[in-house]
Amino acid sequence: MKNPKIGALIPIRLGSERLPGKQLKTVAGKPIVHHLLDRVAACRHIRETQDIVVCTTEDSSDDPLVPVVEEFGATIFRGSRDDIILRFNDAMTEHAFDMVVQANGDNPLTDTEYMDAGIDALLADPGIDVTTCAGLPLGISSTCFTRSAMDSVMAAYRTERNDTGFVLFFTRTGLCKHVEIPPLRPEDVMDNVRLTLDYPEDLEVFERIFDSLYHDGTVFDLTSVLTFLRNEPAVAEINGKLGAEYDARTRELLDLAYRAPDGSVVRIEY
Repeated sequence: MKNPKIGALIPIRLGSERLPGKQLKTVAGKPIVHHLLDRVAACRHIRETQDIVVCTTEDSSDDPLVPVVEEFGATIFRGSRDDIILRFNDAMTEHAFDMVVQANGDNPLTDTEYMDAGIDALLADPGIDVTTCAGLPLGISSTCFTRSAMDSVMAAYRTERNDTGFVLFFTRTGLCKHVEIPPLRPEDVMDNVRLTLDYPEDLEVFERIFDSLYHDGTVFDLTSVLTFLRNEPAVAEINGKLGAEYDARTRELLDLAYRAPDGSVVRIEY
């Protein structure tokens, strides 16, 4: 495809049970969502800041997110509360995106270099629909997918409450041609590090990281983050024991089904 329109989709809802309004918490002097937007805006495939689309819901509880995102220069799209697949599809359609970087709104340290690598792989091989990252700490990876992948998932998915695990429609069903981007360096692999925002302990970890590494107008990289955590192991221990609880809750909430090519309805296993 010549000169595809490439955007970014970031799903965010403010109604977290464990840490309400978490993306608007202030870390290092700015809303934590701005730190994520900084990283997405630095992706060399995103030509305009307004091509970064924060996909939120029509619920009034998400109203406070709108001015914060627009202040950055990114775009708000409001759609279905529980059906992220439909929300993504409608946002891609409205903005005429041919492919997108998809970053999780809970992950302010999503790495720009891996966003670039994911889109690079899609551009290099038209047979690939979806890329994800393998082997990285939780909270660093992004997913990249094409309009074709979106169409395939839209035609087959059968679970409208898909807030938990929605990416599995793209990677575990065989509906799309999926390729994993391996770690670009051995030091990018660091087991038992949790860099996603779901609990108060996670927020404390981000506060420690950003207070140590952030300078106004800069985007520090994954190497800097992991070097800091290797030098300060007590920081990683703050939320290091939450992984089992997080996985158990994900398993409990995951309930996804799709229609296979033979017409049968298949449930996705975690």
